[in-house]
Amino acid sequence: MVALRIRPISALFAVPLVVALLGLATAGAAAAKGSGSTTSTDGLVHRRMTSPARTVVSTTAGRWVATFTDGAFTVTLAGLERTLTESSATSAVRSTTWVRVLPAPFTGTVDAAWLTAARADTAPDVLAMAAEYLAGAAEVREGAGLLVSSDASYGPLLADGTRQEGSDWNDYLGVDGVYGGTTDAPELHQAGALDCSGYMRMLWGRRAGLPLILTPDGRAIPRRAYEIQQSAPGIVTIANRGSQVTSFDRLAPGDLVFFDAATDDGTQIDHMGMYLGLDTAGRHRFVSSRKAIDGPTMGDYRGMSVLDGTGLYAKAFRSARRL
Repeated sequence: MVALRIRPISALFAVPLVVALLGLATAGAAAAKGSGSTTSTDGLVHRRMTSPARTVVSTTAGRWVATFTDGAFTVTLAGLERTLTESSATSAVRSTTWVRVLPAPFTGTVDAAWLTAARADTAPDVLAMAAEYLAGAAEVREGAGLLVSSDASYGPLLADGTRQEGSDWNDYLGVDGVYGGTTDAPELHQAGALDCSGYMRMLWGRRAGLPLILTPDGRAIPRRAYEIQQSAPGIVTIANRGSQVTSFDRLAPGDLVFFDAATDDGTQIDHMGMYLGLDTAGRHRFVSSRKAIDGPTMGDYRGMSVLDGTGLYAKAFRSARRL
């Protein structure tokens, strides 16, 4: 494998990034269940699949290229390998899957021009952007000096030693959040902080451009974890049945994952993050913003950031949504 470094991405990563030439990428096609009609367009094969309904694109040689899920903005694409890691993570994620966002939910027909442009795009994808808020991340600012990303906190420290909840994307930035005719002024004491849902709203809304809302409307990403699980855009790939999820064949990198981790709120979803993929130990690793470590992490401090097994978050894993 020939090692490369891509400056526009590696310069923005919060953690060490290794980029290498991609070899065979057949995982997307191998994970597909069911089949439909197959057509060839511009040298690519489009195959309709089920569970969930989607179009899997591959080369005529069988190399996976991309997966488009009906009703979802999210597209996974084959790309250059990069390694996502953090000092508190016992295993890294070496990923050749990139996560991009369509301008509108997929309706069954692949836009060839969009796919061509997305395959050539080397700007940070959603997984890369997630790494820009982990421990040790350098500050990145826009032209006017507005902080875009950094080693983020979860929230201000309270007198009892815990962290305050409620830090949203606009609190982190110190700007107004405008939602139609409603304006949410920033809590300035929460500058540089993102709670679990605020972190996801930063990535998918402020950074990736999906619509945001404060009160659920079924079309935009609402404020709280349980609301996002119930009514955000996209589709539910793993339904919440009130018990630990132990089957992962419907998960894809970029999927939002939801947890019932607290013991004082009944069975309500109270935590969320984003699935990154299999780590080097073969575990299903996710990233989320957590109180215990004070901010976004893919690490294993006070609970492993993995969905499988018998750890805190594995036992609390309840549902997944593809935006």
